[in-house]
Amino acid sequence: MSLIKCFWEDLAPGSVRDLGSVTVSAEEIKEFAEQFDPQPFHLDEAAGRRSIFGNLCASGWHTCSLAMKLTVENLLTGSSSMGSPGVENLRWLKPVYPGDTLRLQHTILESRPLRTRTDTGLVRSSWEMFNQNGEKVLQMEGYGMFGRRHPATPDEIAQLEATLAKG
Repeated sequence: MSLIKCFWEDLAPGSVRDLGSVTVSAEEIKEFAEQFDPQPFHLDEAAGRRSIFGNLCASGWHTCSLAMKLTVENLLTGSSSMGSPGVENLRWLKPVYPGDTLRLQHTILESRPLRTRTDTGLVRSSWEMFNQNGEKVLQMEGYGMFGRRHPATPDEIAQLEATLAKG
């Protein structure tokens, strides 16, 4: 019996998932910054107040890490995830401050089987993270590879190749 509940076939274009929320503390912001992004406005309240951000704020990389954690906890665990070839269009739209509660929304943009691996499908998704005021703080797109419930047949592969050849 498989423990996998979500396969490539379950990730239909247009589907939207709420992947949960997390509240960020000043201590977490500083701890992340000390290790990975030690800029003054991520490490010290006074430096944050003097900066363009007007307060201590989280590193954009910290915000991405929080999005990844929510994605793993609320989508990838229990799925047939096989990793990702990368992200693109990463944008940090607003600062994340201590006490902000961030909510992650995940939307499937495209989905297609892989030609070279009949047991795998590729999904392009959008991640949008919003603060407690509904303001978008993070936007990114990326790809995920997921195992298929049923590998592609030779006819499906031929059809895919014909579609891709048309352009």
